Amino acid sequence: MATPSVPWWRDAVMYQVYLRSFLDSDGDGVGDLRGARTGLPYLATLGVDGLWLSPCSPSPQHDHGHDVADYCASDPLFGGLHDFDGLLADAHSLGFKVILDVVPHHCSAQHPRFREALGAEPGSAARKRFHFAGGRGTGGELPPNNWRAMFGGHSVLERSQQLSDFPALSRNC
Repeated sequence: MATPSVPWWRDAVMYQVYLRSFLDSDGDGVGDLRGARTGLPYLATLGVDGLWLSPCSPSPQHDHGHDVADYCASDPLFGGLHDFDGLLADAHSLGFKVILDVVPHHCSAQHPRFREALGAEPGSAARKRFHFAGGRGTGGELPPNNWRAMFGGHSVLERSQQLSDFPALSRNC
């Protein structure tokens, strides 16, 4: 009987590369993909198995890049897609696995699909991509349910009323 293999990530040593501060290749004061690429040999000496790459898609940067405006591009702040492809190729040639930090719950209010949804009719396919439920109470000021924030503070509804930068994607579309 064959022994089931252990998933690679089970015992992996991952290194989080926060692009903005990891290594600046062009002297503009902001770390970038080319900088991360030149830092790969150093990471290899540490014995890491993989990289956890912070968000690098175009974003208004209200939440360290987790408010993505375009999932199919690279933020010019960090370099182009060719820089991203080069980083991946070099990382893989050194045997590194690469994990991208992506939050599938929400996007940026600047995302084209959300902009389209804002102008669409209720019930349309464009609107169904996002969660547009209002709150309870006379002015909709109360959360629509009793869910509280996991780490304290405001609920998602309360945050979204204060910060309209994080449209919630609908899981029902």
